[in-house]
Amino acid sequence: MAGIMPRRLDLIPLPASIQWLGGSELPIAIGSSPVCRETLTEEGFAPEGYALRITCEGASVKASTALGLAHGRQTWLQLVAQAEREGNGLPNIVIEDEPRFPWRGGHLDVCRHFFPLETVKRYIDWLAWYKFNVFHWHLTEDQGWRLEIEKYPRLTEIGAWRDDGDGGRYGGFYTQDEVREIVSYAAERNITVVPEIELPGHAMAALAAYPDLGCAGREIQVETSWGIFEDVFCPGKERVFAFFEGVLDEVCAIFPSVYIHIGGDECPKTAWNACPDCQKRMADEGLGDAEELQSYVVRRVESYLLGRGRRLIGWDEILEGGLAPEATVMSWRGEEGGITATRAGHDVIMCPNSHCYLDHKQIDDPNETVGQPDEVCTLANAYSYEPLPKGLEGVNEARILGSQANIWTEYIRDTRELEYAAFPRLCALAEVFWSPSGKRDLESLRKRLAGHVSMLENDGVRCCKKDL
Repeated sequence: MAGIMPRRLDLIPLPASIQWLGGSELPIAIGSSPVCRETLTEEGFAPEGYALRITCEGASVKASTALGLAHGRQTWLQLVAQAEREGNGLPNIVIEDEPRFPWRGGHLDVCRHFFPLETVKRYIDWLAWYKFNVFHWHLTEDQGWRLEIEKYPRLTEIGAWRDDGDGGRYGGFYTQDEVREIVSYAAERNITVVPEIELPGHAMAALAAYPDLGCAGREIQVETSWGIFEDVFCPGKERVFAFFEGVLDEVCAIFPSVYIHIGGDECPKTAWNACPDCQKRMADEGLGDAEELQSYVVRRVESYLLGRGRRLIGWDEILEGGLAPEATVMSWRGEEGGITATRAGHDVIMCPNSHCYLDHKQIDDPNETVGQPDEVCTLANAYSYEPLPKGLEGVNEARILGSQANIWTEYIRDTRELEYAAFPRLCALAEVFWSPSGKRDLESLRKRLAGHVSMLENDGVRCCKKDL
């Protein structure tokens, strides 16, 4: 598409089909948008598909579903915003469009560094603008438990706070009313909030609040550094599963999402191998090793969620020791885990850290201060990602639900750094997740982003322009 993309269509993501009609433009006055008529038809469109038509006589959107109409309305608003910014009329144009994947996710870790409610809403606004439809909210970690659980108040009284290094406290949490506010806010923008409650690893904040949930039962502090830690939940103790169920009951009451993410990643087994309770559990259940013990945990939690009409998602480590029967795998350590899961008949979301981790630095420069110090993901690298791996075909290929942009916050400390990490790579991944792969062209993207980034900066968003 390089060289032929009209100047006044820097929309992200790129629509599937564009027809330029020529002739007089539909006039637009700043701050006073023309009306766009919406028609819900019975057939003719994919579930999220739509057709937007603009002529000098007016504008209209047609779709077979309310969601399709919403996507068409969003494209209309993008065109209006662009026309207002450039002082032009709206072009005579027909856009026929539908997303490539049903799962287009944006992830945010609020545990390593806590973000206020307004920043979370701002992030959701970005996702909605670029037609993402899932907000994956990482709410518990070694460094902080961020979700109020009424049955276990110490999770936020103790687990939400850590030593800030200067003798003070750092942290925060979201009340259940605040979380419901976020869920409602996202739903109004056609986004589903998928919560992540980490188990059985990344549990130090929870164990600081309730030490008896660990193998040793010793008192520990909420972790202040980054890494993988050996204090994890003890699956040999029945009270641990009672805790999981109590937490998940409240999670299911707050979040209407069909999917609940349980983490499952980076869980050391050292404590389990030395724990009499864990060894007894393994013997009683006929488990061959600690990997199978982790699989036992995941399967048992999945069974509990399925009984409440929910589905379990976990990072690709949940493959180790045997995958739970109906689990969905989020493949982050490359694509191998996702490929294995699809061939075993499981749904997969592809988000390899090589292409989809926006907490990686955007350029290979030691002076770049935002992002993990030893990891780089350039704009070109993010845009080059193909969520359908080679070698999958037919029913296996259909198991790839989509992909996701992930933002971990060990090295992202505030809203301005979050903006800088997200833009413009979030735009590139939006196009990867939505647009047909044959439509993608890096030089076209760079040209369109030039104007788009200016619009973002005019709205006060901090963007990285070093890789444009």
